[in-house]
Amino acid sequence: MAKSTTKETPLMQQYNSIKAKYPGALLLFRVGDFYETFGEDAVKASGILGIVLTKRANGSASHIELAGFPHHSLETYLPKLVRAGQRVAICDQLEDPKTVKTIVKRGVTELVTPGVSYNDNILQQKSNNYLASLFFDKNTVGIAFVDISTGEFLVAQGASDYIDKLLQSFKPSEVIFPKSRHRDFTESYGDRFYTYTLDEWPYTGDYAYETILKHFEVNSLKGFGIERMNLAVTAAGVALHYLNETEHRNLQHISSISRVEEDRYMWLDRFTIRNLELIGSSNENAVTLVDTLDQTCSPMGARLLRRWIVMPLKEQKPIEDRLNIVEFLQDNEELRENLLQEIKQIGDLERLISKIGLQRANPREVCQLKRALYSIEKIKNYCSAAGSNSLKVIAEQLNPCSLIRERIEKELQAEPPVMVAKGSVIAEGVNEDLDHLRKIAFGGKDYLVEIQKREAEATGIPSLKVAFNNVFGYYLEVTNAHKDKVPSEWIRKQTLVNAERYITPELKEYEEQILGAEEKIFALETRLYNELVYALSEYIKPIQLNAHLTAQLDVLLCFATIAIKNYYVKPLITEDNVLDIKGGRHPVIEKQLPVGEDYITNDVFLDTETQQIIIITGPNMAGKSALLRQTGLIVLMAQIGCFVPAKQARIGLVDKIFTRVGASDNLSSGESTFMVEMNETASILNNLSNRSLILLDEIGRGTSTYDGISIAWAIAEYLHNHPGARAKTLFATHYHELNELANSFNRVKNFNVSVKEAGNKVIFLRKLVPGGSEHSFGIHVAKLAGMPPKLIGRANEILKRLEQERTGGEHIKDSIKKVQQQAYQLQMFSIDDPVLVKIRDMLNNLDVNTLTPVEALMKLDDIQRLLKS
Repeated sequence: MAKSTTKETPLMQQYNSIKAKYPGALLLFRVGDFYETFGEDAVKASGILGIVLTKRANGSASHIELAGFPHHSLETYLPKLVRAGQRVAICDQLEDPKTVKTIVKRGVTELVTPGVSYNDNILQQKSNNYLASLFFDKNTVGIAFVDISTGEFLVAQGASDYIDKLLQSFKPSEVIFPKSRHRDFTESYGDRFYTYTLDEWPYTGDYAYETILKHFEVNSLKGFGIERMNLAVTAAGVALHYLNETEHRNLQHISSISRVEEDRYMWLDRFTIRNLELIGSSNENAVTLVDTLDQTCSPMGARLLRRWIVMPLKEQKPIEDRLNIVEFLQDNEELRENLLQEIKQIGDLERLISKIGLQRANPREVCQLKRALYSIEKIKNYCSAAGSNSLKVIAEQLNPCSLIRERIEKELQAEPPVMVAKGSVIAEGVNEDLDHLRKIAFGGKDYLVEIQKREAEATGIPSLKVAFNNVFGYYLEVTNAHKDKVPSEWIRKQTLVNAERYITPELKEYEEQILGAEEKIFALETRLYNELVYALSEYIKPIQLNAHLTAQLDVLLCFATIAIKNYYVKPLITEDNVLDIKGGRHPVIEKQLPVGEDYITNDVFLDTETQQIIIITGPNMAGKSALLRQTGLIVLMAQIGCFVPAKQARIGLVDKIFTRVGASDNLSSGESTFMVEMNETASILNNLSNRSLILLDEIGRGTSTYDGISIAWAIAEYLHNHPGARAKTLFATHYHELNELANSFNRVKNFNVSVKEAGNKVIFLRKLVPGGSEHSFGIHVAKLAGMPPKLIGRANEILKRLEQERTGGEHIKDSIKKVQQQAYQLQMFSIDDPVLVKIRDMLNNLDVNTLTPVEALMKLDDIQRLLKS
């Protein structure tokens, strides 16, 4: 392409120089009262936002695309751009256009990306907005998660499958890693994340380590317990570097860094998180566990609940501490109501204090902080007086920060505007100069009346008046009748027919004051407000602790509320290896049942000595999958400290839940159902422990019958005979041959989900009973699904034939061949249908040799009528 010889305008020169510093970002360029986009950015913006795309001259001849919107609409349009996956650089005017004669100085004040934002319209209230940073080594990966909107900063390192699990649990909005590792990332974690790659240099040497030390103002990372996690530390340092690069430099709200302690939490791999539908589902309109459990009353409580669900505890004491608080709250209705009332008043304290750390909080948000701190004081008092040691511990840590709260109360108006520029932010009596300027600016008439009254009395001119015009400002007007009384120090400015106009030094001084007052008020209010916000940043740590403790209380109150509402019971948590659930229910399905229909409860008992593996057979649709899932969910709910949907539950601590539930084709990445199934099963068998709970549903159905039975049999045998781990297992299958396992292995037991046959119908009782099931009733399910009656009839014929041949000892392949031959020989009307029999008889009675064409058409018409009737 030939280079353009046109000369760029100074504005476009400035735009291009700033745009060059932010490649890959869509640049919103402030011009007067508008944010403008140019060239390719304008084409993108107009498409995403639905705004008009125009062209304008750029220099002497060339034209450039242009699309813009008013600056006050930024809050509306910015979220749309970010949600569309754009990185948006906001370029503002850095000086007042009135004060400069040349082009206004501009610069990027913020780079907003999907993972780096504190804008309320971009963030989802109930979810964290994590930026994940990865650093790869040979077989180990370091990872850091940072949420700039809440100040959370977490690190971990481990093998690729552990990192995969963390990515699935934390669901980052953006993932950054070195450019050279793009292929490694995609191969290990797929393409389901929004990613951004960085140059290699921040990952080299001690740069990342030094960045963390400098940020936390420490000499070593030993105090955070991450000193030896080199890869995680590098990932964390690069995350801070990236925040700095996106023009976020006030990061004092990121006040600590902690490691995700793998040993403290139950292992849930990404398959299990997906299969149990904990926080999301691949099925449209599906209700997840978090949807069912979330009755929190604050956004920070909702976010913590999600974290707890994907990171259940596996130590007895902390689980029991949570359960005991839930029980106490359940039994104390008044306390529960009082706490809920105050938590609702607090709102999103976690994100609010982060905005203060970023120095981006508006006056109304600072007032909300004041209200939150009053509520914290009340919560502290309620918890102290409650009579529960656990709540007393929470109360002792809560800090109402009364000094700063009182300062906000004293310095800010009770109901300030959102923006400082609107004025009337700082309260009366805070600053003498401000009060004086306000008196001048807003009490001007009173001051003028005062001057007029005083001067009239002093001079004895009763008709004296003070007025204003644009030529010489404020003046004193004296009628000709009294002009001889005018003092000598007054300066005459204008003579009228019947009056004279004068100015005085006092009036001139007042005029200068009143005209500059509003500007000075804005500057003074801005300074005082910024000083207040800066003082607030000293309290970030205690307020963050308040937020965290309040979020915990919110979740525990939520657990108490749903336990009452849904008839959940307190589980008994034990150190042994027994899982004993009496009258268990599926927490999500039971809430979706039609009104008046009761959920059919089931008992499940598993241990490592007598009943380690349960083989569950039964027809499709009888509820095998629901039973497997509800067992996993009950264990998980117990270990997050929640009461469970059962009559009674004894939970021997589980350290890993593995699932292989349902067909989950991954055809988009070239994997068949069977391949996905085998990958998931291999992951289970390679990570077993003695405290694992394994839920297997229909293993081997993605391949031929014999292969499937062989694989399923071998898996069950492997789980039973594993030398180091007797993992508790529920194995749902449609291969009835697996019932034979119970004869060979003493810890394998057969159960089936019972059905009742009434004539040709099947009633699903959904009850788990001992013993194996004989057949699967698949044809009945096909009938329920609305398959054509002809097809159902033929399927029944084939089934009968195959069953007869098999009972005669014939090989299944020979049986199928005979059925196929039978299909070729089938007469047209072998199906027992009275209409078709009538048609057959009509055709048999026809004499084709004597039939005229008209008679043939009439007979066809008769047949058509019969078919339609």
